[in-house]
Amino acid sequence: MAAIEALPVGLRADAATAVRRWLLVLIGLVLVMVTVGGATRLTGSGLSITEWKPVLGAIPPLNAADWAREFALYKASPQYELMNSGMSLGEFQFIYWWEWGHRQLGRFIGLVMLGGFLWFFLRGAIRGRFAAAIFGLGLLLGLQGAIGWIMVASGLEKGMVAVAPVKLTLHLVFACLFFIGLVVTATRLGAKDAMASPGLARAARWLVLAILAQIALGGLVAGSKSGFTYNTWPLMDGEFVPGAEKLFVVKAFWENFVDNPALVQFNHRIGAYLLLALVVWHAFAARGTFIARRAWHLVGLMVAQAVLGIVTLVLVVPLWAGLAHQALALIVLAYATRHAVMAW
Repeated sequence: MAAIEALPVGLRADAATAVRRWLLVLIGLVLVMVTVGGATRLTGSGLSITEWKPVLGAIPPLNAADWAREFALYKASPQYELMNSGMSLGEFQFIYWWEWGHRQLGRFIGLVMLGGFLWFFLRGAIRGRFAAAIFGLGLLLGLQGAIGWIMVASGLEKGMVAVAPVKLTLHLVFACLFFIGLVVTATRLGAKDAMASPGLARAARWLVLAILAQIALGGLVAGSKSGFTYNTWPLMDGEFVPGAEKLFVVKAFWENFVDNPALVQFNHRIGAYLLLALVVWHAFAARGTFIARRAWHLVGLMVAQAVLGIVTLVLVVPLWAGLAHQALALIVLAYATRHAVMAW
């Protein structure tokens, strides 16, 4: 039977509902943010703004002179010289608005985070360790923004036409860590089941880590554009396991794991199979317990995500499928996180 969990120390009881709603708004915004980030990547827009201006960057070009300046800065970038030479101003404006919108959404999330924290803290609704935990999430959000610029800067280096896969993945992983923190905190403020057995509770937590690892592998797929190759399933170029001459072609051995499309995609495929098996095993292990229903719901979400991933691959990553696959990954992560917290 569900019961209301004792509120965290430092949270005033009459503010719990408002704080939870604020966190849920942030969770929704992060989901939208990651999806828009995927659109920015798939439309090739991420390097269209070559400067990082946390405050003044919120003001877009307002006249022809402003647009000429922004376009000139982009023309000096390696991406323009090596890939988009001859691009028209209208084409540049299309990719510029995607990246500008992505950055503005990030700024808006920062304002919602900071504004909510100050509102609740100054009114005495949050104090002590709980306030420190929320403040820590805010610092994580700020770090995520800085990593975003480090990622963009990597794509502006000589000879680059896209951001470094490792830095794109780091950007995605830190967004997921912030997302997990929000979901954990919001879940703790709602209804909670009785504790699951220690084994099932540990398994639920490991599932969250496994899903995060699979999302990271997906980030490497996105960064290395591996989804645009080997667009068949279940085989890759007629083989379930491609030969070493395909998996390890980069001279530096470790670089194959981040830059070699064949190995990067293979790892993501194998990760999906293992993760699906782990989720199904967890559901069978939980049968007959009070967490069984949520465990099977998670299986359903994982199956849907796997099918969507296959569709995305076979169709050679159309925008709608790529964005749906990325958004559903965060929904799976949120559900698994909530499941783990409620079972603990």
